[in-house]
Amino acid sequence: MDYRLTDFLPTTKKELELRGWDEVDVILFSGDAYVDHPSFGAAVIGRTLEAAGYRVAIVPQPDWHGDFRDFKKLGRPRLFFGIAPGCMDSMVNKYTANRRLRSEDAYSPDGRHDMRPEYPTIVYTKILKQLFPDVPVILGGIEASMRRLTHYDYWQDSLRKCILCDSGADMITYGMGEKTTLELARRLNEGEHIRDIRDLPQTVYLTSHFSPLTSDIVLHSHEECLRNKRAQAENFRYIEEQSNMMHASRLLQGVDGRFVVVNPPYPPMTTEELDASFDLPYTRLPHPKYKGKRIPAFEMIKFSVNIHRGCFGGCAFCTISAHQGKFITCRSKESILKEVKQVMQMPDFKGYLSDLGGPSANMYGMGGRNKNACEKCKRPSCIHPQICPNLDTNHSKLLDIYHAVDALPGIKKSFIGSGVRYDLLLYRSKDEAANRAAQQYTRELICRHVSGRLKVAPEHTSDRVLRLMRKPSFSQFYEFKRLFDRINREERLNQQLIPYFISSHPGCQEADMAELAVLTKELDFHLEQVQDFTPTPMTVATETWYTGFDPYTLQPVFSAKSPREKLAQRQYFFWYKPEERRHIEQSLRRIGRPDLIKKLYRK
Repeated sequence: MDYRLTDFLPTTKKELELRGWDEVDVILFSGDAYVDHPSFGAAVIGRTLEAAGYRVAIVPQPDWHGDFRDFKKLGRPRLFFGIAPGCMDSMVNKYTANRRLRSEDAYSPDGRHDMRPEYPTIVYTKILKQLFPDVPVILGGIEASMRRLTHYDYWQDSLRKCILCDSGADMITYGMGEKTTLELARRLNEGEHIRDIRDLPQTVYLTSHFSPLTSDIVLHSHEECLRNKRAQAENFRYIEEQSNMMHASRLLQGVDGRFVVVNPPYPPMTTEELDASFDLPYTRLPHPKYKGKRIPAFEMIKFSVNIHRGCFGGCAFCTISAHQGKFITCRSKESILKEVKQVMQMPDFKGYLSDLGGPSANMYGMGGRNKNACEKCKRPSCIHPQICPNLDTNHSKLLDIYHAVDALPGIKKSFIGSGVRYDLLLYRSKDEAANRAAQQYTRELICRHVSGRLKVAPEHTSDRVLRLMRKPSFSQFYEFKRLFDRINREERLNQQLIPYFISSHPGCQEADMAELAVLTKELDFHLEQVQDFTPTPMTVATETWYTGFDPYTLQPVFSAKSPREKLAQRQYFFWYKPEERRHIEQSLRRIGRPDLIKKLYRK
């Protein structure tokens, strides 16, 4: 299908003229390349505002050096500037866990490294406030959302204030921002001043004058957290619980003689609201300005379809529930099929969907049976330490989606590329229909939706470490592998199980990694999908790593922090490489586990 330049949101003065516009209502500054697709936040917010009748422009990856011409070229918006720093945190996007530059920036044309600054939220805002001091600047996206209160920054190795303090912006809209941004635009359009908008859900602002309500939660101040790491750990429990509640309290935190105020989030979106967001007129393509250039993140998702929002896993190292919430909102079958048909029209589509998934592949259609119980619940995970008996784990609705998609003429195969929660597949509830559906789903997944390699994430082998990760016991991985191997034998398939593991997670000792090496060797794995734990803002694992305390028990927790300690753990992933053997044998003797040398190196 051929698209005209005017089918995209305008990015230049010339594109405004093509539409006959002499003014815009909202200008979004994006740290990512502009891909007009529902997986890219700036496009979603831009299209949402456009559908409500506002004139919206996007300035993708503006040049922040020199005369700031990219920040001036579209002039002053009528309502506000929006900062969309990127689909990933800029520092995670740029650097590895060892603080080394990544091989490419997946959200930039041809993977270029020089298209965005570190912390674009701060850099872009300061420039805009210098050029247009009276125009409101609104922050959104992962970078600002995860930095809405005092947080540990791994790359600066320091405790940082709410990002409003460092940037000078007027407000944060945190989490998935469609409803908040629309309501903010409406109120500004009706003449309200940004400093008077104080009751908008899912926003954060700074104020000098405040009288807390009895229902508010007053956190330890930023200054107290600087003095006392335990105070930061205590804060985080409240922050995480309120992020995952249906009816949350307002959070207040003192900083620099003022208060950061975090208003409670909106309730989860309805299916109709989520459908409306996905059904906007996206071209699903990069802007024509990138013609001939490869945008790695787009190449990865261009033949994939996202079928739900939210994740109730609550993994300790993950920010998905902090951003999308733990309650699942599903798209309707009609909306999903409509998008699949759009994908099928793409000129280079060969009949294979790369992913029909979501934050977790198999949570579609799941939620609490008794909604009243969910409304009072503040557990960050519905499946840890055990699967909640109120959780309906029936996979039938998801199977119905798979069957409907696979029945479309032109679809040869739909692969599941998102991570599968095997604990949900193995769970046996009192509902026999749900148990049968889980067994059917498991067989269909393995037989019809795997491209030769099924990726799963046990993350570790030590149950003590897994409890801190909020992941199931490794015994469940053994059980799932037996099931996977049996179904492969029965169906005469030759498929691999590819497990993901993490080293240096809080609570993990060198001996735990040595035992991981032995256990995975016994399972005949030469590990490929591994990573060193990277502390990222607003996860319970990061706060544990920084403070040394578990925020829920306030018990001390060891973390490997120095490069030497982290390398000592990471080396065990690669026990099978000859060049690692001497170091590993020395390490095993040093930690008093020479007994494991024979298990790793029998000859």
